[in-house]
Amino acid sequence: MKRSLKFSIIEMNKQKVTAVFDIGKTNKKFFLFDKNYQEVFRDYTRLPLTVDEDGYPTEDITILKQWIKDTFHSILESEKYEVKSINFSTYGASLVHLDHHGNVLTPLYNYTKPIEKEITDEFYAKYGGELKIAKETASPQSGMLNSGLQLFWLKKKYPEIFSKIKYSLHLPQYLSFLFTGIPVSEYTSIGCHTNLWNYDKEDYHEWVYAEGFDQLFGPIVPTASSINTSYKGKKIKIGVGIHDSSSALLPYILSKKKPFLLLSTGTWSISLNPFNQESLDELAIKNNCLNYLRVDGKRVKASRFFMGNEYRIQVEKLGEYYGKEYGYHRDVEFDSDLYLRLIENPSIYFKFEGISLKRKELHQTDLKPFATFEEAYHQLMIELMELQIHTIKNAIGNSAIYKIYIDGGFTDNDVFMKLMAHHFNEFKVLSTHSPLGSALGAAMVISNKKVDAKFLKENYRMKKLVPLLLTR
Repeated sequence: MKRSLKFSIIEMNKQKVTAVFDIGKTNKKFFLFDKNYQEVFRDYTRLPLTVDEDGYPTEDITILKQWIKDTFHSILESEKYEVKSINFSTYGASLVHLDHHGNVLTPLYNYTKPIEKEITDEFYAKYGGELKIAKETASPQSGMLNSGLQLFWLKKKYPEIFSKIKYSLHLPQYLSFLFTGIPVSEYTSIGCHTNLWNYDKEDYHEWVYAEGFDQLFGPIVPTASSINTSYKGKKIKIGVGIHDSSSALLPYILSKKKPFLLLSTGTWSISLNPFNQESLDELAIKNNCLNYLRVDGKRVKASRFFMGNEYRIQVEKLGEYYGKEYGYHRDVEFDSDLYLRLIENPSIYFKFEGISLKRKELHQTDLKPFATFEEAYHQLMIELMELQIHTIKNAIGNSAIYKIYIDGGFTDNDVFMKLMAHHFNEFKVLSTHSPLGSALGAAMVISNKKVDAKFLKENYRMKKLVPLLLTR
């Protein structure tokens, strides 16, 4: 009797928390949040990659699964925390294929892996050209980045393995499946540039039914769904998972009712407009616009470009050319005189390597006109900003947007932020900073707790950008 009483007191004293696994391509993160969405615990790790049957580097799903299980089990045994719910946020364009026994059949194919041209040619010959499919699925055609094409590729290249598939689950839903054994699909994963969803018909695209792929996906459930179950003897509410971009947008949607645009910066710069319900036309598709699905199944108009990746490539080259160590660029501050001088005779000097947006093509970068690293760096940011302006305006479309939030890695870039304040001075532009990223949205989506307009201000260190007064 005394022993069970002591056990009960310990249980009562534990802090009740929501656990979230936030799985990025590079960093794997685990968070615990209290009832007010305050972070009380975190664990970051990087896991070794493996290769698929073609020798292409990819996520090691076995190691990832083991890390998730080990991390969660250690928290369950903690005398400090009582996990009441758990959810999962991960990168998209990744499918896990399971047999009838729930065993993983294939590697977790990397969305940067190229698809053989004969396979994509067959797909478009069968179901319409690239532009037709792109418009109807609101997904710029990008090979494996369109996860529906991954299934088509698998069916054509490895038919014996494909024939054994019982379920194909998007990565967030696979992680949920590890804990529940229940296969489901949800809107944010279906809608992230997959080629699977016909946005105008609000259903899977006809080609998905024609191939029978709809039979491989679990039933579609709301992203806010959860499954109450007993896990390791503990009663836990288990979420169905969420795509990371949609998850990062969610705290803004829940706490702000007036129309806004979120510019999420990092490896990709993604402009997200959850208040634009327009269908994408040919020009929008050619400008790399796409749609995401919100947790409620409504569309988000988005425009993206590979800014952070290009920035890293070019900054490394600047360092080599000017004899500066990598990292020197982080201390470069905006110089208005330098900026005004550079824009007097606008031109393009940088050959971009990873950006497909239309711009003047150069055979090679020309740094000779720039005497210093700082001067060349300002020119680089001017050229990147031209593309950023273009993509933001594409995402805004005809929406009555008055406010722009900027989050992610470029909020620490003084030149970028000053240029944003300058070029969008007709908007209220705010920088936000949350190290929690998409994890917070994953915690919020399975909670019934309401948040108000103060939430972002209190939790995201919001700062209004002051438009520049540029004079010479």
